[in-house]
Amino acid sequence: MHVVLDNLSTHTTPEVKAWLSNNPHVHFHFTPVGSSWLNQVEIWFGILTRQSIRRGTFSSVNVLIKQIRDYINSWNENAKPFTWTATAGEVLTKVRLVQTNMKKLVRNNSK
Repeated sequence: MHVVLDNLSTHTTPEVKAWLSNNPHVHFHFTPVGSSWLNQVEIWFGILTRQSIRRGTFSSVNVLIKQIRDYINSWNENAKPFTWTATAGEVLTKVRLVQTNMKKLVRNNSK
């Protein structure tokens, strides 16, 4: 399993490294430092997935590619920039939640 994570230091703690060494089929990949713009890319791909390809039936890769290109062309006709609306407090709350859940995951899998 390949997991893409930001460069938050909690992903590289000794506990996480120990868990990863005991779970060799899990591989962490980190986004570059200072790449918060990737969050906007993730949002856009989520929109593409939800609005265009999830639950779709595609008879070939070419049909899937055409669906994606058609969606992009339609999107670009009325494209607007994303607006960041989260407050610092909301972001930090989510970070703390992820930290807590990661600690639980490590504890549960180290037994």
